[in-house]
Amino acid sequence: MPSQPPARRIKPPALHPGDSIGIVAPASSFKRDEFEAGCEALRRMGYTPVFNESIFAHDLYFAGSAARRARELEEMFSREDVSAILCARGGYGSNYLLPELNLTKMSAHPKIFMGYSDNTTLLTYLSDAASLITFHGPMLARDFARTDGIDLHSWQSALGDADNWRLDLRSDSGAKPLAPVSAEDILYGGCLSMLVASLGTPYEIQTAGTILFIEDVATKPYQIDRMLMHLKLAGKLTGVRGIIFGEMLDCVQTANQGYTLEEVIMRIVGKLGVPVAYGLRSGHVSRQNITLPLGLRTRLTVSSSEVWLDFLESAVKALIIMACHPESL
Repeated sequence: MPSQPPARRIKPPALHPGDSIGIVAPASSFKRDEFEAGCEALRRMGYTPVFNESIFAHDLYFAGSAARRARELEEMFSREDVSAILCARGGYGSNYLLPELNLTKMSAHPKIFMGYSDNTTLLTYLSDAASLITFHGPMLARDFARTDGIDLHSWQSALGDADNWRLDLRSDSGAKPLAPVSAEDILYGGCLSMLVASLGTPYEIQTAGTILFIEDVATKPYQIDRMLMHLKLAGKLTGVRGIIFGEMLDCVQTANQGYTLEEVIMRIVGKLGVPVAYGLRSGHVSRQNITLPLGLRTRLTVSSSEVWLDFLESAVKALIIMACHPESL
């Protein structure tokens, strides 16, 4: 694994209406009705969902064996008729795939790969080891299966070749400034539990020189504290340029606990001298899941009252169509 995130990232081709999206299940199994609802939502958006029948396999709580799940993911990267790859859900089990995957084969066919939760393991691995831009965002049998589950602005901007676009985390976004200042570097991160689980393995996260995004769900404040301290003691907060937390849905001890999660967080990261914000709605969220391109150069601006996240380049490559002149035939 590299000692730090590579400076040059491989961008996948942009996604357009009419394209096919490959559906994979790298971790847990899922409910068939939610899967079908997600596929119908993709069709309404103008995409064609593509999947193998083996995706409905069960092995304990997994979506089939690790070998099945790894081959499925590799195949979707290789298929010429698939333009992007979307995870069905998270749960648990993507760590089983890490020693099984052929990175050379996958990076030879860069594609949009999107998920969150347990799939953070794959997002950071492909980012660190294969230098791919990856996407932390909505999943099929979760967000696409629900009304108001997708933030369309970020989906279209991240996947459709938008250049220099902004997430304005004001108004009703729920975002809060915690440490006002600004910073610029690549965006990186995902589910806190998965980030910490990588430590001490050959797939350990590489956080130096990043705007670190951290989110989780239904995790008590003392557990958040413990995991953040683990990152700090492991040196993973050293060299971080900025930190932005997710919605942190249901991360409470009790309804009347007498302290906020923001207070817990700032005890650990408040003296790092970097911008800190809270409430970015990506991953485990209550509504409108925001798509975040990981590995992309980003500016985090935290004022005393507002938060902005500016993406300073396109996350994908535009399709270039070469004109064919009759005299060249």
